[in-house]
Amino acid sequence: MTLTDTGASNLVAVEPGAIREDTPPGSVIQYSDYELDTSSPFAGGAAWIEGEYVPASEARISIFDTGFGHSDLTYTVAHVWHGNIFRLGDHLDRLLDGARKLRLDPGYTKAELADITKRCVSMSQLRESYVNLTITRGYGKRKGEKDLTKLTHQVYIYAIPYLWAFPPDEQIFGTTAIVPRHVRRAGRNTVDPTIKNYQWGDLTAASFEAKDRGARTAILMDADNCVAEGPGFNVVVVKDGKLASPSRNALPGITRKTVFEIADDMGIEATLRDVTSRELYDADEVMAVTTAGGVTPIVSLDGEPVGDGTPGRVTTAIRDRFWTLMDEPSPLIEQIEY
Repeated sequence: MTLTDTGASNLVAVEPGAIREDTPPGSVIQYSDYELDTSSPFAGGAAWIEGEYVPASEARISIFDTGFGHSDLTYTVAHVWHGNIFRLGDHLDRLLDGARKLRLDPGYTKAELADITKRCVSMSQLRESYVNLTITRGYGKRKGEKDLTKLTHQVYIYAIPYLWAFPPDEQIFGTTAIVPRHVRRAGRNTVDPTIKNYQWGDLTAASFEAKDRGARTAILMDADNCVAEGPGFNVVVVKDGKLASPSRNALPGITRKTVFEIADDMGIEATLRDVTSRELYDADEVMAVTTAGGVTPIVSLDGEPVGDGTPGRVTTAIRDRFWTLMDEPSPLIEQIEY
């Protein structure tokens, strides 16, 4: 699909608001310049629901799906930037690994899921997109069926405008966080942190506490007072020029994997291991890394500055390199055919 006839009345410019957010002028984070052909009902968002493509505005799932009723599912979120989908293969590998651990059968191969995903993006026309893939236990022929062997597993995929865990200006200038006083991350013996899931009770409580205390987000500790993760992001600390990130009670994030690869290319030591609360507070730099927001410097923790209270040199270098990867030809990106 080409969108070059700017004089056609059904072409609309992609403006800030529902489709894109403002970005700091001259920063490494800039949206594509393109237009949507609104003659298509899929323009701006498309979904795959129960084996059919539907406009995102019409996407619905059954209230009897155990993914909804019991959070019996796994999912992943990939992103598209400048028309390129980033590390889709890695996201699918993690998704399918989680599905195997949960005894979920998506009924599609990795290649088929990739094709459906890219088709949703193509139909949406979005050059910057948030892409969600979810596999649920599904539902049975009888409403409310409780016999797990009689449920038909479901795959839901959608592509919508890029969602930001941290807005572009916070990625450039930094954001704020707290360590919750009233909630800890769920234990590994309760919820397997290596399987991406919607069991967000602790993360949601931490998010509300952060808002109550005037911060953007939260970094949760586990029962052993080691750093776990934040609501939707991995935590990476920098001390004396070296990176460390929690090896337990944290999702093996695709963005964190990218950050570690960037660090390695830069000759920076990066280690997955236990990170204590003392190390978090003593860090020279702290970053939040996530698909929905890239690499964001955390410049304030519990109301006190991290380092000198500005984005650190290591974080800034990794953040800028991360965004250049979105356009650099490599096996990490696949160009969407619109």
